[in-house]
Amino acid sequence: MSNGEDTNNRTVLYVSAAIVLIFVAWGLFLPSAMSKVVNSVFAFLTTDFGWLYLLAVAVFLVVALGIACSRYGRIKLGKDDDKPEFTNLQWFAMLFGGGMGIGLVFWSVAEPMMHYLSPPIGQGGTPESMALAMRIVFFHWGIHAWVVFAIGGLALAYFQFRKGMPFLISSAFYPLIGEKVYGPIGKAIDVLSVFATVFGVATSLGLGSSQIATGLQYIWGIKSSPGTISIIIAIMTVIFTLATVSGLHKAMQMTANIKLWLSVGFMVFIFLFGGMVGILNNLIGTLGGYLQNFVGQTLWMGNLSWVGGWTIFYWAWWIAWAPFVGQFVARISKGRTIREFVFAVSLLPAGFSFVWLAIYGGAAFQMDKISHGAIQAAVNADYTTALFATLKQMPFYTLTGPLAIILIVASFIGAANSATFVLAMLTSGGNMNPDQKLRGFWGIAQGAMTIVLILVGGTAALKALQTASIAAAFPFMLIMLVMCYSIFKALREDENEVNNKVLNNGE
Repeated sequence: MSNGEDTNNRTVLYVSAAIVLIFVAWGLFLPSAMSKVVNSVFAFLTTDFGWLYLLAVAVFLVVALGIACSRYGRIKLGKDDDKPEFTNLQWFAMLFGGGMGIGLVFWSVAEPMMHYLSPPIGQGGTPESMALAMRIVFFHWGIHAWVVFAIGGLALAYFQFRKGMPFLISSAFYPLIGEKVYGPIGKAIDVLSVFATVFGVATSLGLGSSQIATGLQYIWGIKSSPGTISIIIAIMTVIFTLATVSGLHKAMQMTANIKLWLSVGFMVFIFLFGGMVGILNNLIGTLGGYLQNFVGQTLWMGNLSWVGGWTIFYWAWWIAWAPFVGQFVARISKGRTIREFVFAVSLLPAGFSFVWLAIYGGAAFQMDKISHGAIQAAVNADYTTALFATLKQMPFYTLTGPLAIILIVASFIGAANSATFVLAMLTSGGNMNPDQKLRGFWGIAQGAMTIVLILVGGTAALKALQTASIAAAFPFMLIMLVMCYSIFKALREDENEVNNKVLNNGE
């Protein structure tokens, strides 16, 4: 690589790093000023542009499913003679694994109970609000989320594997701006994708570390506070950064295996001891309600305050995660057709999430009834303790409580380690094996960013994390909307080239 090309690739790194460092310094030295800005940004975006987040995800849904069902669905993510790298079973297993993360562990009990107690419409604490709560959770964690990831992954996989372009979001804009993707416009797109990824991951790490801290308090009485959470983040950051820089692949694989087996183990355990029949009834009934209200709920804005705090936050969070999760699903899908890719990525992890949420949410409602409101009381006091309060109502809590913390820690380390790799790749010109020092920098930067958001947010840390995702996702959401048109344009040109080749060969 020439020095000129190297400097050009490093532009994204320098600009992205500068933005992150300025943000961290701002939060450390002027926390009250940052807090005011955070509140203003949250109010502005959710009030004036909340409709755009909902509309954007609806567009992603139509585009992804429309392309998959069209004649373009047969186009391969790779050359025409490329074969899939993994068997169907291996591919499905990895897609399921991609659906498990800190967010599902954090919200699987807390969110259903919070909607049950304070629904967006109607009276709380009723059978109707319970059914509505589960339907909302399915909506937030279901097909809409994974369609966003499918769009991001489709852009990365198509332009990398079929067109041989760098593994960067900017590559998806080649049909629109041509060689300018290698200039300032392309670099700006990549900077915004890094910006969205950093804040999206910081939100997840903040939620995970908060749940670890409250778990320690709930089980062993170690007081949870913003300072305690920050210490946990710092320790975790040191662990996953050292692992990333040292190249401890066996240790990271072991962490991934621990997460997988604990996740499956908890699902089986909670299903067996949380009321199997009730959970199955919950799953089937909620799935029916979810499908029945699919279109109406996609664009529902009947309670603007509630939508801003929940649905818009989730849509922004998924958009911010699109480069991260999209990179993962793209890398394992070379040789698949677009139709296979879109349907598998959109439906399989969503299906897993439905089963997970039905088990955890259904068990929480049943344990709450048996314990005469113990889960409700825990959620009202501190919703981050919801999972531990539920496990406490079941057998073997002295074992499952600590194991739940281990599961959260493993999910934390896995997400952070993967994110450092993606961020390093995005800031090194799409290098599929980025420099370890660069990975180390992004590991430290993610930890510092999360700590700043927790400290600035204080007792209202969730709002700071929500605002970070919503604000960071806004410009990237606009990029993704344009990217949808660019993908369609590229597919149309691709088909024309194939047809021309067929005609020429025939002649």
